[in-house]
Amino acid sequence: MTLQPPDSHHLLAAVGWLELGNPSEALLELARLSPDNRIHPDALEVAWTIHSNMRDWDRCVEVARELTTVAPELSFGWIHLSYALHELKRTREAYDNLIPVLERFPGDWLMSYNLACYACQMGELKEASRWLAGAMVKGDRKEVTQMAQEDPDLAPLFKEEK
Repeated sequence: MTLQPPDSHHLLAAVGWLELGNPSEALLELARLSPDNRIHPDALEVAWTIHSNMRDWDRCVEVARELTTVAPELSFGWIHLSYALHELKRTREAYDNLIPVLERFPGDWLMSYNLACYACQMGELKEASRWLAGAMVKGDRKEVTQMAQEDPDLAPLFKEEK
């Protein structure tokens, strides 16, 4: 279900404030949503993005958990939850969050990519390499390769290869 005015306007305004680099105003705009629509998946995704820009990873975990509850069929809730957990140095939990839902999203290259990052950070380099290869098959190989080579989470994997 798509948000209707005026809530759709508040959501767009929140995105606009965020793009202008003002997450505080973006949050104020989200607060103008009707109570029922504050848990709409689009609103939750914007809220997560705002909090991630503020580096408020605890709040990101809360928002992403809500997102996986109201829209478990959307991969980005699960990905956002794991990413926030990883930023909180809870990488094992981030990894364990994605594994059980991976089969629901067989074509999602970003899940495989993130699992590669988490495995690499846990010192599981062979496993990380397998996840990264899977991400390259599911996504654009050239794009994923370039992203991986620039990702500090995967640096140990590339040091191992040299």
